[in-house]
Amino acid sequence: MGELPPHEDLSPSGARDAAGFIAAMRRLKERSGLTFRELEERAARRGDVLARSTLADVLRRTSLPRPEVLAAFVRACGDGERVDAWLNARERLAAARPAAEPAPAHGLGPQTAPARDPGTGGPPRTGTAATARPRRRPGARTVAGAITLTVAVLALVAWALLPDGSGTPDGPVSSAAPSLTPAGGWVTIRPARTPELCVTDGRDRAGAYGSAVAVQLPCARATVPRTYLEPTGEGLYRIQWHHPQHGKGCLTIMGADQIKGMLEPRRDCAQGTLFRLEPAAGAFRLRPSTGAGCVGIAGDDTTAGAEAIEERCTGAADQRFLIRAG
Repeated sequence: MGELPPHEDLSPSGARDAAGFIAAMRRLKERSGLTFRELEERAARRGDVLARSTLADVLRRTSLPRPEVLAAFVRACGDGERVDAWLNARERLAAARPAAEPAPAHGLGPQTAPARDPGTGGPPRTGTAATARPRRRPGARTVAGAITLTVAVLALVAWALLPDGSGTPDGPVSSAAPSLTPAGGWVTIRPARTPELCVTDGRDRAGAYGSAVAVQLPCARATVPRTYLEPTGEGLYRIQWHHPQHGKGCLTIMGADQIKGMLEPRRDCAQGTLFRLEPAAGAFRLRPSTGAGCVGIAGDDTTAGAEAIEERCTGAADQRFLIRAG
């Protein structure tokens, strides 16, 4: 089944709340004519993850789906040209949604917060302890403060003993759930609108530069070099490439004496570019820490072989990337 024809009823912009948005998603699925299993398989062929159980749960509820689930769903339904419209409508509704106030516990007035376990900081305890707080013994505050300080110092010592991330990585990739910033580790970096392509090494299409530069190629062909995302602190990352013949290099924004703005791997990782990864509509913007630009795809191109390049930040789709464990 190909791309969907334009259909007024499928526009997400008319949704006034989360329930209306989910209703539009249901209509989009009905219009596609695909089953949950077929949507899952179609998403997988594009390099997306769309578990049919997750999708069924999303369409049963009246809460907004996660951006990456929404994007994969819209593409699988054949409405890929309007992924941005769906994501923008979701962001609009999420921003307009008032923060939910905590429901009062039984026996508590609206201004009374449930007591947390003072020993563990855990969830509220049941029974009368939730409404009556025992009086502190003299000196208890001092002891608690000393314990907190000791734990903090031990945590800092443990962090200091971790191996230097600038070396060759040999630890497992974190299996934690996606967060606002990646945890680091072995990854693939994919343009969000063409997730079947990966950012890897290649040559500039004009043939003006003799060394490798970062380009987008089909992920099936981009098995080497492997990409390692190295956290360096303060929300910054190095992007390492590990090649079985050429060793390790770190992506660096090229200057005017090479091909300005393109990215090449350099052996001296201490001089490599540090990147800030900013969440953007279920993906990330890659922003060099030394400038005001964003990494995008040259010429807003979606074809294999197009070069990654630093350019003015526009918020366009070519400046959004998926970071996946790999």
